[in-house]
Amino acid sequence: MTAQLDHRSLYRLPWSLPDNAISWLEPTAACNLYCDGCYRTNEPKSHRSLEEIADDLDVFARFRKADGISVAGGDPLCHPEVVDIVAMIAGRGLKPILNTNGLALSRELLTEMKRAGLWGLTLHIDSKQTRPRWRGKSEVELNELRLEYAQLIAGVGGLSCAFNSTIYEDTLECVPDVVAWGAQHIDIVHVLVFIAFRAALIDGQFDYYVNGQKIDFAGIRYATDTQPRTDIQSTDILAAIRDRFPDFQPCAYLNGTEKPDSFKWLLTGRLGTKGRIHGYVGARFMELAQVTHHLRNGRYLAYSSPKVHRRGRSLLALSPLDRGLARAARSYLRNPLRVLQRLHYQSVMLIQPIDVLPDGRQNMCDGCPDMTVWNGRLAWSCRLEEPVQFGNFVQTVPKQASPSH
Repeated sequence: MTAQLDHRSLYRLPWSLPDNAISWLEPTAACNLYCDGCYRTNEPKSHRSLEEIADDLDVFARFRKADGISVAGGDPLCHPEVVDIVAMIAGRGLKPILNTNGLALSRELLTEMKRAGLWGLTLHIDSKQTRPRWRGKSEVELNELRLEYAQLIAGVGGLSCAFNSTIYEDTLECVPDVVAWGAQHIDIVHVLVFIAFRAALIDGQFDYYVNGQKIDFAGIRYATDTQPRTDIQSTDILAAIRDRFPDFQPCAYLNGTEKPDSFKWLLTGRLGTKGRIHGYVGARFMELAQVTHHLRNGRYLAYSSPKVHRRGRSLLALSPLDRGLARAARSYLRNPLRVLQRLHYQSVMLIQPIDVLPDGRQNMCDGCPDMTVWNGRLAWSCRLEEPVQFGNFVQTVPKQASPSH
């Protein structure tokens, strides 16, 4: 089942190729964990030098405004100079956000990275990982592990804490359990991200071309000859959440490059006390947050600090401007004793990666925040294996048809 949304009732996030909230830096392709949904080939000896990383940051500075830099890979904690990388980003006035599976994370390393300027972490945890001691565990059981990391990050203090999960056909029904867990720990978990699984079906309906030449796509990390479900939409994830929480209401989105009415990034902001959600911010609030930040800092907002997430009560002052906030205020203030409880803000993001349309067009994220650098130019991070192996991005062509030029 797919949830119905009218994009006209939501705020179209103003992010674009040259002016965005985030950019994506890959200091290494090495990783210490296997994930079914990964789109990168593990290269243990792929650590890039600090000079090369500085060159990538220069490319971002030349072509793209950004508020934060997602430091990913591979797993960036595999890089022996990860602390220096964090310091380099922070030294440029940007927010370093570490995207990691957390296996190599310790309190000592986390403290050291915080001193270097780390802004926050996004931890990838889901049931399709070959994670030691957690193999075969369900998404619900993995909430115990998520809590361990959230408490570690909260113990160090002052860092944004986010979790992402890849969503498969057989884990779609578990999304509401993770959403409910996030509400229980809204005081220390600031962001939840759910990313729909994608793979390229090499025995499917398409042939693959690069620069007009047909290529063998079987060697790409995310190619498969099985038939997993690869068409999960953000609205499918939304429908699963609404089965449990009918009032769950997104406020903003990014559309697709080929389908303007598709919801590639679907953002929800919710306000709550521990274990109880009082409401959801509306489109006007998100517009005000993005525009105000851009006016003050020249950049669109990426990750807020934990102290901002704790100030949910101060956001209620904007209730006259936003219907969602007004409803949250009525719920929160209905019981006078509740004002003694801290009100927190939490983001929930649903992401729908590349969709290949029946005619071969590739529906990418319009204004993609996860652009990285390849050969001195901006490139989609989720498809970086293609130019690395073939020298350019791959064109999908329906079988029995000729490639267009």
